[in-house]
Amino acid sequence: MNISILHDIECAVSQLSPEELAAFRVWFAEFDAAVWDQQLETDVAAGRLDALAEKALQDLRAGNCTEL
Repeated sequence: MNISILHDIECAVSQLSPEELAAFRVWFAEFDAAVWDQQLETDVAAGRLDALAEKALQDLRAGNCTEL
């Protein structure tokens, strides 16, 4: 991201009213979660988490897990 754009965003956010800032927080939390979900889906589809999943299954089969 361009540093100038980031600075503009920071300035705009700092000028929000309390109500606007609250609405922005809600929007950003939802936006951030959607971006994270998409990255996770991409990583799963690419097999990037397969080794971690296999390790977890091995631990489960070996009795190295605690029930929640």
